[in-house]
Amino acid sequence: MIVDYFDDITFGQPLFFALFAFIPIAIFWKFSRERRRSAAIGISTTRGLSKVRSWRNSFQNFPFLLRLLALSCLIVALARPQVKYEERHSEGEGVDIILCIDVSGSMTSQDFTPNRMEAAKKVAEDFVNDRPNDRIGIVIFSGESFTQCPLTTDHGVLLSQIEQIRNGLLEDGTAIGSGLATSVDRLRNSKAKSKVVILLTDGVNNGGLIDPATALEIAKTFKVKVYTIGVGTDGYAPTPVSTPMGIVMQNEKVAIDEKLLRTIADQTGGKYFRATDNASLQSIYNSIDHLEKSKVEITSFHRFTEKYYPLIIAAMILLLLEITLRFTLFRKFP
Repeated sequence: MIVDYFDDITFGQPLFFALFAFIPIAIFWKFSRERRRSAAIGISTTRGLSKVRSWRNSFQNFPFLLRLLALSCLIVALARPQVKYEERHSEGEGVDIILCIDVSGSMTSQDFTPNRMEAAKKVAEDFVNDRPNDRIGIVIFSGESFTQCPLTTDHGVLLSQIEQIRNGLLEDGTAIGSGLATSVDRLRNSKAKSKVVILLTDGVNNGGLIDPATALEIAKTFKVKVYTIGVGTDGYAPTPVSTPMGIVMQNEKVAIDEKLLRTIADQTGGKYFRATDNASLQSIYNSIDHLEKSKVEITSFHRFTEKYYPLIIAAMILLLLEITLRFTLFRKFP
């Protein structure tokens, strides 16, 4: 109980702890003073008195102990024990970011560990964890696009939505234009100083209701910066394919429309990246993280709650008990 009381306690005037040096001095003074006292009646021996020792003799120093405890409580109270509460307020300009992720069947190719989609989810989670002050949302696309999570600062919900991303949620295909247009629409009413889309795909646009050129013009209109990432190794990649005999692994040619992705990035003020393995994909997200840093000022406010009142009360109770015992049970008669 006493240990719990001092959890999270700090002391405003710790120099008062130096007063504890007087406690051993008081103990030394008391016992040396008692040794100097002489008996009121002279007797030849105390041998016969050793067998008649009473409880009062055994506890004769108990009132003095209570006085020392009271003094200790007062010293700790003078040191001003207090609990500090810290309030942090963030002020400044953040960045609104949409993670636009391809979830087409080719994202299950295993040229990344364990595959492209799981690698993309992992780096997306790390990216979210590294940007606590920004609003981030998720758009997924394959043959069509879908808002997996709108812009939010609740990164716990965001990470949960990233974890739920998988292949087969949408019609298969690669609708880059639709994915980009949906992402821009999520940012259209944003008041952030910087609006960013990170578009990750491993293929060539072959579907969707909005072509990439139109989506690019929409992004430029709303001043949305687009970073594009082409995912896939050079040459061929092992890809699970459904056949009448079940799922088999086949080497599929990696086809990424790098010209389109580079054009989208260049014309919106972003940058194009190519990821060929897990390490390079992680490095790309780290680079984007450094390029789009938020300008946030954090102001801390401190409140202190004083905790010395129980110590003052305890000292008063101990002193009252000491005085009571000294003049009743331990009273000395001349």
